[in-house]
Amino acid sequence: MRATGVVVEYNPFHNGHLHHLRETRSATGADIVVAVMSGHFLQRGEPALVSKWARTKMALEAGVDIVIELPYSFATQHAEIFSRGAISLLDRFGCESFCFGSEDGNIDAFGDTISFIQNHQEPYNRYIKEFIQEGMSYPSALAGAFQKLGNEDSVIDLSKPNNILGFHYMEARDQLSSSMKAYTITRESAGYHDEHFSSPSIASATSIRKSIFNNGEQQEIASYLPESSVEELYRYKKEYGGFHRWENYWTLLQYKLLSSPKNTLKDLYEIEEGIENRMVEFAKSSLSFGEFMTKLKTKRYTWTRLQRMLLHILTDTHKQEMKSRHLYPDYIRLLGMNERGREFIHSRKKNLPLPLISKLSSADQQAVQLDVKAAEIYALGLKDPAARKRLLRQEWSQPPIMI
Repeated sequence: MRATGVVVEYNPFHNGHLHHLRETRSATGADIVVAVMSGHFLQRGEPALVSKWARTKMALEAGVDIVIELPYSFATQHAEIFSRGAISLLDRFGCESFCFGSEDGNIDAFGDTISFIQNHQEPYNRYIKEFIQEGMSYPSALAGAFQKLGNEDSVIDLSKPNNILGFHYMEARDQLSSSMKAYTITRESAGYHDEHFSSPSIASATSIRKSIFNNGEQQEIASYLPESSVEELYRYKKEYGGFHRWENYWTLLQYKLLSSPKNTLKDLYEIEEGIENRMVEFAKSSLSFGEFMTKLKTKRYTWTRLQRMLLHILTDTHKQEMKSRHLYPDYIRLLGMNERGREFIHSRKKNLPLPLISKLSSADQQAVQLDVKAAEIYALGLKDPAARKRLLRQEWSQPPIMI
């Protein structure tokens, strides 16, 4: 059985993801699609709309064969580390290929881009450093350096979010010396960060989440999600009383900022250059997370980067704690599978180079402690104490979902 991998968040699983899944099967000819999926917190430094278990069920119902978790120490990182963790897991799990969506849609152009940058590494790094010193954000500095090199027609546009991720996936594969073959599929219609519906059937996850929180009803989004995803959203809201977003955690974050000594905040992951002083100052005067972020954001720090910093404050994640873990993942946590996926795992399990975790209680507790802590904090975003208890218990009691 041949397996291909996809790197996903499914926040939530929508028709664009379904298109990617179907095209991935077609392009790769794989028997099995393995999704490495972020857990409760995501790459943009925000909580997932619904739990990783609910999103796993959405994925399996839509046709994904196996879902494994991208650990917190990779899922909440910038593109380079995020990609390295995800591609490493797919490689260690035995995937022969991986497939990603991109604005460019030409896999050869990604290879040309990597070669182009490798041939211009010294000026490329110098331009990045110069742009950052001028106050540009890191993603903008990367795109600016690339443009300043006077890139060739055969390379991709690194100002596009999915092109950036795809570039880092390819780069990670090369660094691993992996034999996995890479494929890319052009993204359909909606842009990655589009906040409004602009197509009758394809919408970005951003616009879907915005509609859910603004309107409070799921009817408006039904055209943009598989029926199974809509049903799972209804089920989750009924069982847990609502969905997760940063505003749910604002009081906890505000307390953390106002009660922690600044020297303690400075030791937390990604906190640098005295940004903790601004955070404490604005925490005193802000009534909501949105107001706080609007005050905090600067040209140098993107909204996403600030959210990641704040997430690490919320979860009390220290610099050394993350740096000791984010070279490569050292375990594979299985979240769910269908019958085909079960057969694939049964045939490969004995030869996996990393421990496969099906029950959290049997795992190396030191290895999974960041994920456990993230799950505990994530559950606090629910209003009902009984719902929080049920969700937290699920982290320990839930076996891999099987459909």
